[in-house]
Amino acid sequence: MSNTNPDFLADEFLLDHCVGNTPLVRLQRLASHTQATVLAKLEGNNPAGSVKDRPAYNMIMQAEKRGQIKRGDTLIEATSGNTGIALAMVAAMRGYKMILIMPGNSSQERKDAMRAYGAELIEATSMEAARDMALQMQKDGKGLVLNQFGNPDNVEAHYLTTGPEIWKQTGGKITHFVSSMGTTGTIMGVSKYLKEQNPDIQIVGLQPSEGSNIAGIRRWPQEYLPTIFEPSRVDRIMDIPQIEAEKTMRQLARTEGISAGTSSGGAVWASLRLAEEIPDAVIVCIICDRGDRYLSTGLFSVQD
Repeated sequence: MSNTNPDFLADEFLLDHCVGNTPLVRLQRLASHTQATVLAKLEGNNPAGSVKDRPAYNMIMQAEKRGQIKRGDTLIEATSGNTGIALAMVAAMRGYKMILIMPGNSSQERKDAMRAYGAELIEATSMEAARDMALQMQKDGKGLVLNQFGNPDNVEAHYLTTGPEIWKQTGGKITHFVSSMGTTGTIMGVSKYLKEQNPDIQIVGLQPSEGSNIAGIRRWPQEYLPTIFEPSRVDRIMDIPQIEAEKTMRQLARTEGISAGTSSGGAVWASLRLAEEIPDAVIVCIICDRGDRYLSTGLFSVQD
């Protein structure tokens, strides 16, 4: 693109500048029986549709700056879905080949989105198996693993963007931050930033209850616990029942007009429990992605 007008800066219109700065909206009906303020950060508004756009962009850009990768190289990552879609988008934008390894039970929309961005998709029996396979492929010289589970650039993305955005959007009045935990990058980075502003802010992490299967969040076996996770940065961990996460996901769409995935339903469910406990709280929860990634699962057609 060329333009001789010195006042027209084409670089201002790059896709890079569209990651982050997502809206924060108040739940008007679901929390109306409480005296607390519950705010939802709509991460589905990122270019590839999820909170994972932030670390995906930062991990690739920082690897570039360090000279670890150059355009045309092959990148490899194990993913349950959203990180893979985000990485595929950034890889396409920056000129990399992308190999993604994911559990076969992921939704069809997620698989199709990865392929749409030009990524090669390999299915594994589980997330743990996908992580092992990625590391083996790197050992075999097939590409570089970005390793969202152990990459400090994942945490940094949220320390530099998500945390400051929330602090500014709430005018520093936030009292509780609620986030589902998968790689734990979001909760680690946001916790670090918010605690620096006000150590009294409570950080609440979410994991599936025993026996629950919620896309995007995990109860990791100890040997697979993300190395970026620091337990001291989380004040409270809540278990999320799958049935409640799915029910709240549907309620969020039908009563608030916010279409999101199951882990976001879990985040709202937990936020409502906190709102019932603490009348004057200002609670911010992360809405990780958009509901259109889950339409084929049939979860939205269930009548509660």
